[in-house]
Amino acid sequence: MANDPYQIKKKLPSPKGDLTYWSLEALQQKGYPINKLPFSIRILLENALRNFDDFAITQENIETLLNWKPQASDKDIPYKPARVLMQDFTGVPAVVDIASLRAEAVRKGKDPEKINPLIPVDLVVDHSVQVDFFGTNYSYKRNVDVEYERNGERYEFLKWAQKSFHNFSVVPPGMGICHQVNLEYLAQGVIARDGNVFPDTLVGTDSHTPMVNGIGVVGWGVGGIEAEAALLGQPIYFIMPEVVGLRLTGALPLGTTATDMVLTITELLRRQRVVGKFVEVFGPGLDGLSVPDRATIANMSPEFGCTVTYFPIDDRTLDYMSRTNRSREQIELVETYAKANMLWRANEDDINYSTVVELDLGTVEPTVSGPKRPQDKILMREFKDKFGALLKEVHGRDYIPINKRDVGRWYTEGGGNQPVETPDPSGEKEVEIETKVKNGLKTVMVQLNNEEFALHDGSVVIAAITSCTNTSNPSVMIGAGLVARKARERGLDVKPWVKTSLAPGSKVVTDYLRHSELLDDLEALRFHVVGYGCTSCIGNSGPLPVHIAKAVEENDLVVASVLSGNRNFEARVHPQVKMNYLMSPMLVVAYALAGRVDVDLNNEPLGYDPNLEPVYLKDIWPSNEEIFEVANRVLSPNDYKKNYGEIFEGNEQWRSLKAPEDKVYQWSDSSTYIKEAPFFNGIAEEIAAAADIVDGRVLLKLGDSITTDHISPAGSFSPSSPAGKYLIAKGVDQSMFNSYGSRRGNDEVMVRGTFANVRIKNQLTSKEGGYTVHMPSGEEMTVFDASERYRSEQVPLLVLAGKEYGSGSSRDWAAKGTSLLGIKGVIAESYERIHRSNLVGMGVLPMQFAEGQTAESLGLTGKEQISIEGIKDGLSPLKVLKATAIKDDGSLINFDVIARLDSAVEIEYYKNGGILHYVLRQFLKS
Repeated sequence: MANDPYQIKKKLPSPKGDLTYWSLEALQQKGYPINKLPFSIRILLENALRNFDDFAITQENIETLLNWKPQASDKDIPYKPARVLMQDFTGVPAVVDIASLRAEAVRKGKDPEKINPLIPVDLVVDHSVQVDFFGTNYSYKRNVDVEYERNGERYEFLKWAQKSFHNFSVVPPGMGICHQVNLEYLAQGVIARDGNVFPDTLVGTDSHTPMVNGIGVVGWGVGGIEAEAALLGQPIYFIMPEVVGLRLTGALPLGTTATDMVLTITELLRRQRVVGKFVEVFGPGLDGLSVPDRATIANMSPEFGCTVTYFPIDDRTLDYMSRTNRSREQIELVETYAKANMLWRANEDDINYSTVVELDLGTVEPTVSGPKRPQDKILMREFKDKFGALLKEVHGRDYIPINKRDVGRWYTEGGGNQPVETPDPSGEKEVEIETKVKNGLKTVMVQLNNEEFALHDGSVVIAAITSCTNTSNPSVMIGAGLVARKARERGLDVKPWVKTSLAPGSKVVTDYLRHSELLDDLEALRFHVVGYGCTSCIGNSGPLPVHIAKAVEENDLVVASVLSGNRNFEARVHPQVKMNYLMSPMLVVAYALAGRVDVDLNNEPLGYDPNLEPVYLKDIWPSNEEIFEVANRVLSPNDYKKNYGEIFEGNEQWRSLKAPEDKVYQWSDSSTYIKEAPFFNGIAEEIAAAADIVDGRVLLKLGDSITTDHISPAGSFSPSSPAGKYLIAKGVDQSMFNSYGSRRGNDEVMVRGTFANVRIKNQLTSKEGGYTVHMPSGEEMTVFDASERYRSEQVPLLVLAGKEYGSGSSRDWAAKGTSLLGIKGVIAESYERIHRSNLVGMGVLPMQFAEGQTAESLGLTGKEQISIEGIKDGLSPLKVLKATAIKDDGSLINFDVIARLDSAVEIEYYKNGGILHYVLRQFLKS
């Protein structure tokens, strides 16, 4: 009974021999109502039963899961995933941390090789490719060449890790996006290991890890900090979640896509406030959804705010596994185990959910979402009118529909034609930009060589078929190819000011587009493959063509991007593009043809053919039968076999990289990419006593919906920024700055970019961007410079914020940078799950205003001195602390805050200064 307190271990005959499993059916026979539990809770229960050791995972933890109630509880449950998935932006700093733990172990006289991942880790390099070149048949090769030039040092480091660590593999650049690779190849549904069989489970260092829920695998995104703890054998603890049932009925109408469905669900579930909850999908409408359709929904779990969006294993799952070249033996194991252990989709009506949300798929309409949040759903038929309203509301500009603008009688303002000096390697381009203004509206005439066109508010300057969200789904990718084919047949072309790109999530996509000859049609519209990575979805859109960039910058145009991604936060896609809209790949092609978003595609033409006949969207929109016919003809398991059979080999550039052989990484003082993490160097083996926060100052006072994009260093940065100045001082030319994401292995760059987003609005200053006011001097300066000054004055720092603090991507540097800036605590109205956990994981105290209170209701301006009492007296989960703010005039504001340390384990992490500090101390003691 050592690891089987309920005596439920059984033998499962399988194609891989007799395997041991922990039987939920046996628990059902003992009187526990397993059939009433959601499938996702059953998987967590099995996980706790199998990993029970009566220390890290106790019988009380198991009883908590056995007694799951729809209203959930505030009790901890543990989770030990079977594997970890990483991408390179978050993976590099995680590997830096593990390598730094090894370095500290050596300094403490310990064996460094004892520090290894204890479970399999797959790192997929997918976040580093940038769209520098586009619209040509050499785009892919040139982008890959530049990627290696910028990131060679990082890639050598990853190759060292692959050689040095056990249980660690790297999928090289140019092979695919981690979530699509996970869905199509890595995910097994059920795992046989060491004579046992159990559900495939994971955590990933990217918030879109739940995409794999579509194939019946429980997994979600965590920060690199939690992932590192998991791969070092620590359970992940979290409060027992509510499980929201999403009941689907009906079927998608003709003319709608899986993307329209997921954008509809995003808005619906965000409105239902599912943040921090599980969502489980059921109902008759689910029968008609393929695994790629399901994965499209699950991918956007972070956009709803939930932890997972789980789809139980059923016949559709097995069919997908067969189509993607999983072995017959593996598919039989999945079916046998799932049916034997109450994990096969059946008897849905028996399950008790916390709440049930219903959606009739027949009500879904063509949809886009934006301009700056994924949940801001706009029906396509209302898009034109909504654009005008948003232009007025967000940017204070009146809108005149383009077909009512009297461009011919507009007058020139500001001196007429103004030649623009532009960097031009060929020396042949001549650019003229002329600004015409009427009633505050601008049209910018751009002349490039012999071509002239007009840009205005609403012009589409980026059209990107990108992101695993949609490129994993053959129906919308083939649909996009058919839209391109029909547009060519009608003589339409993409407008010359649109930067187009096609970035598939795996090479399988290119193969089936090539087999169908649809790749030719996409390329004819300049949708050439630019790389196999996230590209525009994570801000790697690359620079706009210089004449477009100049026109936008000098005239403050409100231009747009259209992309088939999952994120469109402010300044994420491109810092010069203020309106960003999510949509299906098919609509991306359509809006690239139209060249603008202020168009009613239901009633206005996309353009005119050579005979000046109008061409409407309905004229080039493929039928479902056309899409299915192509899919049935070109989709083949052989493409999956070919591409995934060589996925770890990489191209010639990867194979030729020289990686060190040392077991302890040799840090280079001259490196601007890879530095030993400062968190563990010289760590004391015993923890210091927890202390109150005394006379702290507010570094930033922020509003609602501050995302990790606002907090974490992301995208490009200027030479005048603190990070830019640091690199210039190190002798790095601006052309080689690369992105913040690529430099996540260097804490000196990253701390300087924390809270440096160009769109962040710190209420302490009128300046937009990473600025603050030092108190009490009142001097305005960058956030980094202020933090350094406060550090010299030995002043602890705080952040004040509103609702949903830390929503968005699970970026560990949002927490690491916060810690390195000297911020001891954050006080917010509410938190997104992952960022709150990451703050704890870096020793930063997340605190929450009492119910109904806000910074504004308390009269806090952010200029006060604030002390937090009750920490040194001892902490307990969700303890109420006393806060005192002293205003300039000496008056006091007293209020309570809740310490968002939600469990005893989180308290230990906080007291240790972070989760990895805790792990290292445990290792040193043992």
